[in-house]
Amino acid sequence: MSDFNDPFSPRAHRGRGAASNPEGRFETLRRQAEDDGWQSALLDDAAPRPRTEVSEERARSVITRNDSPDIHFSQAMNPYRGCEHGCIYCFARPSHSYLNLSPGLDFETKLRAKGNLAEVLRHELSRPGYRVEPINIGSNTDPYQPIEKRWRLTRAALELLAGCGHPCTIVTKNALVERDLDLLAPMAEANLVQVFVSVNSLDNHLAAKLEPRASAPHRRIKAIRALAAAGVPVGVLVAPIIPALNDRDMEAVLEQAADAGASCAGYTVVRLPYELKTLFREWLALHAPDRAAHVMSLVQQMNGGRDYDSDFRTRMRGQGVFADLLKRRFEVACRRHGFGRARDLQLDTTRFVPPRPSSPQGQLF
Repeated sequence: MSDFNDPFSPRAHRGRGAASNPEGRFETLRRQAEDDGWQSALLDDAAPRPRTEVSEERARSVITRNDSPDIHFSQAMNPYRGCEHGCIYCFARPSHSYLNLSPGLDFETKLRAKGNLAEVLRHELSRPGYRVEPINIGSNTDPYQPIEKRWRLTRAALELLAGCGHPCTIVTKNALVERDLDLLAPMAEANLVQVFVSVNSLDNHLAAKLEPRASAPHRRIKAIRALAAAGVPVGVLVAPIIPALNDRDMEAVLEQAADAGASCAGYTVVRLPYELKTLFREWLALHAPDRAAHVMSLVQQMNGGRDYDSDFRTRMRGQGVFADLLKRRFEVACRRHGFGRARDLQLDTTRFVPPRPSSPQGQLF
């Protein structure tokens, strides 16, 4: 277990989303904290803040495939495991349990970088019989999270995709995407890329607690403007919508995104699989105690009475009266601003030329 656990109760950590570091569901060790009589306040004052640690991982494959009926891409790639953004609602948190790490603080502080990503991607794209379909970058963890500034794995992947004419889509909530406009703009001219920027609130105070290390909402709107000005097709994702917490900003987000040049929009509701249920309840108790019960009541109404319902037909949009209201509000706002559907843009798959395998001897022709 991490040294960041509070021995007695969950507490807020500055710059982090999770309030605790519970065991992952696959861990074989369980630890129980006991009060030995010392004042916890003294221990808390002396405790160091959780620091980000990144270890390199040698990936055997980097392209994952899915056939989920509610996900509109068949191929995806994630340069990093874990995400420094620390979004408390992130549905990817439970995936850290597969690494024998906690979905709590470990997910946002103990990160894995796939250092050989470009090399493995080149190998997979050059395989005989490879079928070209757009690759989504950032389906699980954000490809432009802060550690990308140093590791530059997302940029390396884009350089390879651009070089062989392979289409891709990108999902991010970090303005660092602007760094790669020199790659994205030419790809957009060839109809090879579409970017989606996630903005679920315009309240900086709320965002600083929900998404402590992501770009501020107004900065993401500015990134949408920069992408659109460069000719890159860009959409806005109001995701996730958390009832009685950020749903009030839906129309305002769509309005500002449209003004910035976004051409399409989408939304999802909050999902709380596995350990995420407990982590999210802890966050509500610390940061929104006056409405925690109301938020969870509405979440359960959208999930058939449970904290989470994994049914493909409803998990992204929810069910029931409140979910229907969100859907109507979203549709009205999209019509007002002329948004298309995210899936309407068809990227070009005919330009792909398999990359040549890397060789220490180079290429004669």
